[in-house]
Amino acid sequence: MRAGALLHGFFRRRHWMTALALLLLIAAVVMPPVMVSRDAFSYIVTFDITQSMDVEDVASDGAPSSRLAFARAMMREALGQLPCGSKVGWSVFTGQRTLLLLPPVEVCSHYDALLSALDQIDWHMRWTNWSRIAEGGVYSATRVAQQVSHDAAVVFVTDGQEAPPVLPTDPMMLEINPAHVKGWLIGVGGNQAAPIPRTDDEGHRTGYWQADDVIQVPRLPGSAPQAESHEELSELRGQYLTAVAQQIGFGYRRLTDAAALRDALLDARYAHREPVPTDLRWCPALLALLLLVGRFAPELGWTRSAVARKRVQSSYV
Repeated sequence: MRAGALLHGFFRRRHWMTALALLLLIAAVVMPPVMVSRDAFSYIVTFDITQSMDVEDVASDGAPSSRLAFARAMMREALGQLPCGSKVGWSVFTGQRTLLLLPPVEVCSHYDALLSALDQIDWHMRWTNWSRIAEGGVYSATRVAQQVSHDAAVVFVTDGQEAPPVLPTDPMMLEINPAHVKGWLIGVGGNQAAPIPRTDDEGHRTGYWQADDVIQVPRLPGSAPQAESHEELSELRGQYLTAVAQQIGFGYRRLTDAAALRDALLDARYAHREPVPTDLRWCPALLALLLLVGRFAPELGWTRSAVARKRVQSSYV
């Protein structure tokens, strides 16, 4: 009889809520991540590191910045917007070849390592000063992506400047099947042609490239004088990159800020379902909080009412 009364008092006074909340809090501490399927992305980001990417015709935090430094800064911001489960790798391009630096790794568990590797991408890695973006760079980047991952898309960041320049009779792309590739060409640079810095083997600037130092596009018969080639100057070759992207089934976007890059990386066309370890410890913790509120809130209200009644009764005495 006494045990039944104690049990009745236990439930009537809602002590069970406190016990259950304690169990839920323990579960919140020891609960492992739960595998949940969600949209994720996989990219190999290739940076053009040729000398035209040293032109300072873009701005980062209000200060002039080289195209390469600006691209790295925008990628740093956009990287943090990718959902966990997504994978990103780094590669660099110059000449006709793309060199893989870091294969795609999960962004949340390797975030610091990705940022550290990103900061090291600069002129030190340049092995030649000439470049063929369409004929070699994008093709090489695509092959690298297909070799290291079956679902990695390509993000190729460049200003579109080629040296020697592509002649009107040259084919833009070779041996790329649009059905087997996917990704973005990301254009970076200003609209006004600017001198290209010239650097030595130690990275010190020795001036700017002059017209006589580079190969110019031959003038076509009957062309206007203003059509004269100035390959010693560089600006964003957006129309050229757009044409290349359309030929191989890529998208093209101009890199104006981190939001433009983030939107490209989060494009639903490049998403795939991936089981991702997800922290759901907040669920039992929230339930425990609700139980504790339910346990003590009514009791506090009853106590205040009892005190108020006692005060009224004492006023009549």
